[in-house]
Amino acid sequence: MARLILLCSLLMTPLLHAHESVVLLHGLARSSKSMSKLAKALKAESYNVVNLNYPSTKYPIEQLAERVRAEIVAQTKEDQTVHLVTHSMGGILLRQIQKTDPLKNIGRVVMLSPPNQGSEVVDKISARWIFKRINGPAGQQLGTQPDGFVTSLGPVDFELGVLTGDRSINWINSSMIPGKDDGKVSIESAKVEGMQAYKIVHATHPMIMRKRAVIEAIIHFLQNGQFLP
Repeated sequence: MARLILLCSLLMTPLLHAHESVVLLHGLARSSKSMSKLAKALKAESYNVVNLNYPSTKYPIEQLAERVRAEIVAQTKEDQTVHLVTHSMGGILLRQIQKTDPLKNIGRVVMLSPPNQGSEVVDKISARWIFKRINGPAGQQLGTQPDGFVTSLGPVDFELGVLTGDRSINWINSSMIPGKDDGKVSIESAKVEGMQAYKIVHATHPMIMRKRAVIEAIIHFLQNGQFLP
Protein backbone atom coordinates (compact mmCIF):
# COMPACT_ATOMS: atom_id res chain seq x y z
CA MET A 1 0.00 0.00 0.00
CA ALA A 2 2.80 2.39 0.94
CA ARG A 3 4.53 1.66 -2.38
CA LEU A 4 1.31 2.40 -4.28
CA ILE A 5 0.90 5.76 -2.53
CA LEU A 6 4.52 6.65 -3.27
CA LEU A 7 4.12 5.69 -6.93
CA CYS A 8 0.96 7.78 -7.28
CA SER A 9 2.64 10.80 -5.71
CA LEU A 10 5.60 10.51 -8.09
CA LEU A 11 3.30 10.26 -11.10
CA MET A 12 1.25 13.28 -10.00
CA THR A 13 4.21 15.58 -9.23
CA PRO A 14 4.58 16.88 -12.82
CA LEU A 15 0.84 17.76 -12.80
CA LEU A 16 0.99 20.00 -9.75
CA HIS A 17 1.67 23.11 -11.82
CA ALA A 18 0.78 21.77 -15.26
CA HIS A 19 -1.12 24.90 -16.29
CA GLU A 20 1.06 27.43 -14.47
CA SER A 21 4.05 29.25 -15.90
CA VAL A 22 6.62 31.34 -14.11
CA VAL A 23 8.07 34.10 -16.26
CA LEU A 24 11.46 35.49 -15.22
CA LEU A 25 12.43 39.06 -16.11
CA HIS A 26 16.05 40.08 -15.58
CA GLY A 27 17.22 43.57 -14.69
CA LEU A 28 18.84 46.46 -16.53
CA ALA A 29 22.06 45.61 -18.42
CA ARG A 30 21.69 41.93 -17.47
CA SER A 31 20.52 38.85 -19.36
CA SER A 32 18.48 35.72 -18.77
CA LYS A 33 21.67 33.98 -17.64
CA SER A 34 21.48 35.94 -14.39
CA MET A 35 18.21 34.10 -13.60
CA SER A 36 19.39 30.62 -14.63
CA LYS A 37 19.85 29.22 -11.11
CA LEU A 38 16.37 30.36 -10.14
CA ALA A 39 14.95 28.92 -13.36
CA LYS A 40 16.44 25.51 -12.54
CA ALA A 41 14.95 25.56 -9.03
CA LEU A 42 11.49 26.46 -10.34
CA LYS A 43 11.62 23.71 -12.97
CA ALA A 44 12.38 21.26 -10.16
CA GLU A 45 9.05 22.37 -8.63
CA SER A 46 7.32 21.34 -11.90
CA TYR A 47 6.59 24.86 -13.15
CA ASN A 48 6.82 25.71 -16.81
CA VAL A 49 9.58 28.34 -16.70
CA VAL A 50 9.97 31.09 -19.28
CA ASN A 51 13.30 32.82 -18.71
CA LEU A 52 12.99 35.83 -21.02
CA ASN A 53 15.81 37.77 -22.59
CA TYR A 54 15.10 41.34 -23.69
CA PRO A 55 17.28 44.24 -24.94
CA SER A 56 17.15 46.22 -21.69
CA THR A 57 19.61 48.93 -22.74
CA LYS A 58 18.33 49.67 -26.26
CA TYR A 59 14.86 51.12 -25.76
CA PRO A 60 12.78 53.19 -23.31
CA ILE A 61 10.71 51.30 -20.75
CA GLU A 62 7.47 51.84 -22.68
CA GLN A 63 8.83 50.02 -25.76
CA LEU A 64 10.51 47.32 -23.70
CA ALA A 65 7.24 46.64 -21.89
CA GLU A 66 5.39 46.17 -25.19
CA ARG A 67 8.02 43.73 -26.46
CA VAL A 68 8.12 41.79 -23.19
CA ARG A 69 4.32 41.56 -22.97
CA ALA A 70 4.09 40.18 -26.49
CA GLU A 71 6.74 37.58 -25.67
CA ILE A 72 5.00 36.55 -22.45
CA VAL A 73 1.68 36.05 -24.24
CA ALA A 74 3.32 34.10 -27.07
CA GLN A 75 5.09 31.71 -24.71
CA THR A 76 2.28 31.10 -22.20
CA LYS A 77 -0.72 30.53 -24.49
CA GLU A 78 -1.59 27.19 -22.90
CA ASP A 79 -1.35 28.38 -19.30
CA GLN A 80 -4.25 29.29 -17.06
CA THR A 81 -2.02 31.22 -14.66
CA VAL A 82 1.18 33.16 -15.28
CA HIS A 83 3.31 34.01 -12.26
CA LEU A 84 6.29 36.31 -12.58
CA VAL A 85 9.60 36.81 -10.80
CA THR A 86 11.41 40.01 -11.67
CA HIS A 87 14.77 41.49 -10.82
CA SER A 88 15.39 45.23 -10.53
CA MET A 89 14.02 47.04 -13.61
CA GLY A 90 12.13 43.91 -14.61
CA GLY A 91 9.62 44.86 -11.93
CA ILE A 92 9.16 48.31 -13.45
CA LEU A 93 8.48 46.73 -16.85
CA LEU A 94 5.78 44.58 -15.29
CA ARG A 95 4.18 47.58 -13.59
CA GLN A 96 4.14 49.39 -16.94
CA ILE A 97 2.53 46.37 -18.60
CA GLN A 98 -0.16 46.09 -15.93
CA LYS A 99 -0.88 49.81 -16.15
CA THR A 100 -1.22 50.00 -19.93
CA ASP A 101 -2.21 46.54 -21.22
CA PRO A 102 -2.63 44.13 -18.30
CA LEU A 103 -1.97 40.41 -18.50
CA LYS A 104 -5.39 38.86 -17.90
CA ASN A 105 -4.14 35.65 -16.28
CA ILE A 106 -1.46 37.10 -14.01
CA GLY A 107 -0.93 35.11 -10.83
CA ARG A 108 1.50 35.86 -8.04
CA VAL A 109 4.52 38.09 -8.50
CA VAL A 110 7.81 38.32 -6.63
CA MET A 111 10.00 41.36 -7.26
CA LEU A 112 13.68 41.21 -6.30
CA SER A 113 15.26 44.56 -5.40
CA PRO A 114 12.85 46.60 -7.53
CA PRO A 115 13.39 50.39 -7.75
CA ASN A 116 9.67 50.88 -7.11
CA GLN A 117 10.24 54.45 -5.96
CA GLY A 118 13.25 54.99 -8.20
CA SER A 119 16.96 55.01 -7.36
CA GLU A 120 18.92 57.92 -5.96
CA VAL A 121 21.95 56.64 -7.86
CA VAL A 122 20.14 57.46 -11.11
CA ASP A 123 19.35 60.93 -9.77
CA LYS A 124 23.03 61.60 -9.16
CA ILE A 125 24.81 60.10 -12.16
CA SER A 126 22.32 59.58 -15.00
CA ALA A 127 23.64 62.64 -16.85
CA ARG A 128 27.14 61.16 -17.19
CA TRP A 129 27.98 59.75 -20.60
CA ILE A 130 29.26 56.45 -19.20
CA PHE A 131 25.92 55.84 -17.43
CA LYS A 132 24.01 56.60 -20.63
CA ARG A 133 26.29 54.33 -22.66
CA ILE A 134 25.95 51.37 -20.28
CA ASN A 135 22.30 51.68 -19.30
CA GLY A 136 20.63 53.26 -22.32
CA PRO A 137 17.35 55.19 -22.38
CA ALA A 138 15.56 52.97 -19.86
CA GLY A 139 18.22 53.73 -17.26
CA GLN A 140 17.39 57.42 -17.55
CA GLN A 141 13.82 56.71 -16.46
CA LEU A 142 14.61 55.16 -13.08
CA GLY A 143 15.07 58.29 -10.98
CA THR A 144 13.07 59.29 -7.91
CA GLN A 145 11.59 62.55 -9.20
CA PRO A 146 7.98 63.23 -8.09
CA ASP A 147 7.01 63.78 -11.72
CA GLY A 148 9.24 60.99 -13.04
CA PHE A 149 8.35 57.82 -14.90
CA VAL A 150 8.48 55.42 -11.95
CA THR A 151 6.29 57.63 -9.77
CA SER A 152 3.67 57.83 -12.53
CA LEU A 153 3.07 54.06 -12.42
CA GLY A 154 1.02 54.24 -9.22
CA PRO A 155 -0.02 51.36 -6.92
CA VAL A 156 -0.01 47.70 -7.94
CA ASP A 157 -3.24 45.71 -8.20
CA PHE A 158 -1.83 42.19 -8.38
CA GLU A 159 -0.64 39.78 -5.68
CA LEU A 160 2.90 40.95 -4.99
CA GLY A 161 5.73 40.04 -2.65
CA VAL A 162 8.90 42.16 -2.56
CA LEU A 163 12.31 40.84 -1.51
CA THR A 164 15.11 43.38 -1.23
CA GLY A 165 18.69 43.30 0.03
CA ASP A 166 20.59 45.24 2.68
CA ARG A 167 24.13 44.37 1.61
CA SER A 168 26.31 46.34 -0.81
CA ILE A 169 29.55 45.71 -2.68
CA ASN A 170 29.51 49.20 -4.18
CA TRP A 171 30.30 51.75 -1.48
CA ILE A 172 30.33 54.60 -4.02
CA ASN A 173 26.73 53.94 -5.00
CA SER A 174 25.74 53.32 -1.41
CA SER A 175 27.11 56.73 -0.40
CA MET A 176 24.45 58.29 -2.65
CA ILE A 177 21.57 56.32 -1.11
CA PRO A 178 19.95 57.26 2.22
CA GLY A 179 19.49 54.43 4.72
CA LYS A 180 20.22 50.76 4.13
CA ASP A 181 20.57 49.61 0.54
CA ASP A 182 21.82 46.84 -1.73
CA GLY A 183 24.20 49.00 -3.76
CA LYS A 184 21.54 50.21 -6.20
CA VAL A 185 18.21 50.51 -4.38
CA SER A 186 17.36 51.50 -0.81
CA ILE A 187 15.24 49.13 1.23
CA GLU A 188 12.55 51.85 1.36
CA SER A 189 12.55 52.47 -2.39
CA ALA A 190 11.77 48.82 -3.03
CA LYS A 191 8.34 49.21 -1.42
CA VAL A 192 5.21 49.98 -3.43
CA GLU A 193 1.62 50.65 -2.48
CA GLY A 194 -0.54 47.55 -2.88
CA MET A 195 2.09 44.89 -2.17
CA GLN A 196 0.99 41.96 0.02
CA ALA A 197 4.37 40.99 1.47
CA TYR A 198 7.77 42.57 1.99
CA LYS A 199 10.98 41.10 3.34
CA ILE A 200 14.59 42.26 3.71
CA VAL A 201 17.27 39.67 3.01
CA HIS A 202 21.04 39.77 3.44
CA ALA A 203 21.90 40.08 -0.23
CA THR A 204 23.45 42.45 -2.75
CA HIS A 205 21.64 43.85 -5.77
CA PRO A 206 23.45 41.88 -8.48
CA MET A 207 23.38 38.51 -6.66
CA ILE A 208 20.07 38.46 -4.79
CA MET A 209 18.46 36.03 -7.22
CA ARG A 210 21.16 33.40 -6.64
CA LYS A 211 20.86 33.09 -2.85
CA ARG A 212 19.34 29.82 -1.64
CA ALA A 213 17.21 31.55 1.01
CA VAL A 214 15.83 33.94 -1.60
CA ILE A 215 14.97 31.11 -4.00
CA GLU A 216 13.19 29.27 -1.19
CA ALA A 217 11.27 32.43 -0.30
CA ILE A 218 10.21 32.91 -3.93
CA ILE A 219 8.88 29.37 -4.21
CA HIS A 220 7.02 29.68 -0.91
CA PHE A 221 5.34 32.91 -2.02
CA LEU A 222 4.33 31.50 -5.39
CA GLN A 223 2.75 28.52 -3.65
CA ASN A 224 1.28 30.22 -0.56
CA GLY A 225 1.05 33.97 -1.18
CA GLN A 226 3.32 34.87 1.74
CA PHE A 227 6.92 34.77 2.88
CA LEU A 228 8.05 32.68 5.82
CA PRO A 229 8.90 34.77 8.92
